[in-house]
Amino acid sequence: MQTNPTIQALLKGEIDAAIIASHPVESQLQGDTLYYEQFFGYVSPKESIFKNELIRTSDINGERLWLLDEGHCFRDQLMRFCQMEKVKVRQSAYRLGSMETFMRMVESGNGITFIPELAVDQLGQEQRMLVRPFAIPKPAREIVLVTRKDFVRHTISEILIQSVRKSVPKEMHSLQPYEKVV
Repeated sequence: MQTNPTIQALLKGEIDAAIIASHPVESQLQGDTLYYEQFFGYVSPKESIFKNELIRTSDINGERLWLLDEGHCFRDQLMRFCQMEKVKVRQSAYRLGSMETFMRMVESGNGITFIPELAVDQLGQEQRMLVRPFAIPKPAREIVLVTRKDFVRHTISEILIQSVRKSVPKEMHSLQPYEKVV
């Protein structure tokens, strides 16, 4: 579910809690940071930036970039970080799909996409060869458990928070000096 419909469902009381990739701005909601997650490039060997050890935002021109559809926070955060407003027009044919589909496109020799840090752990050895980190400041997103301020099941939310934090590496619990939340 995209962020905006999730926030609306929380505000209407249709759901009790949600995990989203930003702190809520609505006054009726509150958020607890679960962890911070970096973005990585997933680059075809046929792309010129494949030879680079690090990706700089100036290296990304949007020509062969696979992005999620508008409204996905992952896409929106990277668009802001890379200052790629022009990609919205150029990439209209490529916006639909899933991160996994775009990864398969890259693996078949077509373009670049972006993946979150936790996805890197799921990759095989050959797939990891396609991963490129960003130069400093490394883009990251803040993953947050959001509830209404009148939420009363604090024990349940605390159990959920602790469970999620235990499942991610400790260095992801806080924003690192070389990371920038986008």
